[in-house]
Amino acid sequence: MSEITPQILIQDSLQLFSFPDIYFQISNMISDPRFSTNDIGLVIGRDPALTARLLKLVNSSLYGFQSRVDRVSRAVTLVGMEEIKNLVIATSVVSKFSDIPSDLIDMTDFWLRSVKCGMIAKLLAAESAVLHKERLFLAGLLHDIGSLVFYHKLPNQSLDVLLAANNDRRLIAEFEQDIIGFTHAEQGKILLKSWNLPESLYEAVGCYLTPEKAEQHKLDAYLLSLAARLTDFSLYEGSVSAVFAEYSDEALSMMRLDEAQIHKVMTDVENEFVQIFESLTPNKKFN
Repeated sequence: MSEITPQILIQDSLQLFSFPDIYFQISNMISDPRFSTNDIGLVIGRDPALTARLLKLVNSSLYGFQSRVDRVSRAVTLVGMEEIKNLVIATSVVSKFSDIPSDLIDMTDFWLRSVKCGMIAKLLAAESAVLHKERLFLAGLLHDIGSLVFYHKLPNQSLDVLLAANNDRRLIAEFEQDIIGFTHAEQGKILLKSWNLPESLYEAVGCYLTPEKAEQHKLDAYLLSLAARLTDFSLYEGSVSAVFAEYSDEALSMMRLDEAQIHKVMTDVENEFVQIFESLTPNKKFN
């Protein structure tokens, strides 16, 4: 048997792990000056479910517009073409994977945690004065997607990882390395790269466990790393101060964050993330 690699795990499952055609169609239209925001809105409008999810997100606290947005073309104008492309990714991925059966994980719990991480990442980016901060929401939403590849392609090894870690997410990556040979972050990077998504996204996801190894997008990797740790913190006893202490002065200076800002983010996220979760997963409710 050949050595398992992240590439091998997805190369024979292209249908399961494929990306919706509408994303590539919209991407091509965005880069072609012949197409207007109205043209893009018409293409998205052909998919009623996608349209509904997009409008829910644009009208949510993720953007905070004062007046209601009721047309996709208007949404494209307000948030920009690149951001609409990101939202298509978010809604399409959550829809594609939400109902996949798995004996290893509850998909509602998986997306709850992922949405919370995305919200924390976006709010951290806002505190850090990052331009186009919404891209960090997408990074947080997708940071754990490599785990889904493991659950479907390597269920026995994945179970061994979960049992060894005793469901403590802080230990998952260590046991993935020992049992599988690489982590869900590395697997996620390969999956996102196979979808031809931006380097800033797949490098941040691939390096969020080891942000110091990021080469081109170190700030995104560190913000995503901190968001994931804070998401884990919310599941275990601990404090923001403990997570804050894990990062060097150099890293915190690069992120332009202090402990008070992180406390603020963790307070604010609780006021936003349920609405965002229910917008992305209209058939599921947070209890």
